[in-house]
Amino acid sequence: MIRVGLTGGIGAGKSTVAKTFIEHGAYHVDADRIAREVVEPGTPGLARLVEAFGAEILDADGALDRPALAARAFVDDDSRKLLNSITHPLIGARTQELTDAAPADAIILHDVPLLVEGNMAPFYHVVAVVHADADVRLDRLVNLRGMAPEDARSRIAAQATDDQRRDVADVWLDNSGTPDELAAQALRVWNERLIPLRDNVAGRVCAELPAQSQEYDPRWAVLGRRIVNRVWALVGAGATAVEHVGPTAAVGQSAPPVIDIRVTVADLGSADSLADALADGGFPRLSSSEDERLHVSADPARPVRVHVRPAAPSA
Repeated sequence: MIRVGLTGGIGAGKSTVAKTFIEHGAYHVDADRIAREVVEPGTPGLARLVEAFGAEILDADGALDRPALAARAFVDDDSRKLLNSITHPLIGARTQELTDAAPADAIILHDVPLLVEGNMAPFYHVVAVVHADADVRLDRLVNLRGMAPEDARSRIAAQATDDQRRDVADVWLDNSGTPDELAAQALRVWNERLIPLRDNVAGRVCAELPAQSQEYDPRWAVLGRRIVNRVWALVGAGATAVEHVGPTAAVGQSAPPVIDIRVTVADLGSADSLADALADGGFPRLSSSEDERLHVSADPARPVRVHVRPAAPSA
């Protein structure tokens, strides 16, 4: 299975993309639905929110009054952090339960509004961001959802910036046009990227790497950081260092657009112990030698080599 993280600012249009993916077979794990579920009446989550923010966040029936909670939880950073400290662990645990129940060959779609804010990007094979300008989202929130303008502005300001989302986005979906245009973009991503990636991960197939050099691209550094974080999430304590190396790490140098990642381990036995984690995470092994274990990305749209090598002997 592969995991796809779908995110974007409030009002950006994630539901159109989610609907397209689901119609074509995605196994949907909806963070918004889970967020409602873990604070339903009678849950420990709701009790903790009342303790933190007061009984005024409840409606006449004892259920959570979300606008009342928002008025208290989005007033400053401390209040927002308190809210997140209560809800995020509950949402995470329920998300994991649903993920564990997915079929073995699933493309799991995690619809996570606060994916960037929660630093969750490294735990997905692909992060897809739906983008719309802030003024467009404000108009949608006020005129389509009936949100008060100040509340809408506060919610938008509390979320990640466009630049922060770009830093983690493997797929950037522009929702400046019509819903049909956005759905068409999403369908291309499904057919041309997600299906091949899922099949390559299942079959332990390495995607073909480009060989032709091109001019230096400053996005290589951004992608390098993204892949380093992804590989760290896969190898954890099994490695002592994960670094972006090679030609694309050299500022200003022309090179084939392949991100080289060096993973330093204690010995080749340690390298072998990481093989399944890397393969399941989208980097199947291509070859072995006396010096390294070479893994290559299964993602046809993200050319990466992962060189797993033992640390050099100390002098």
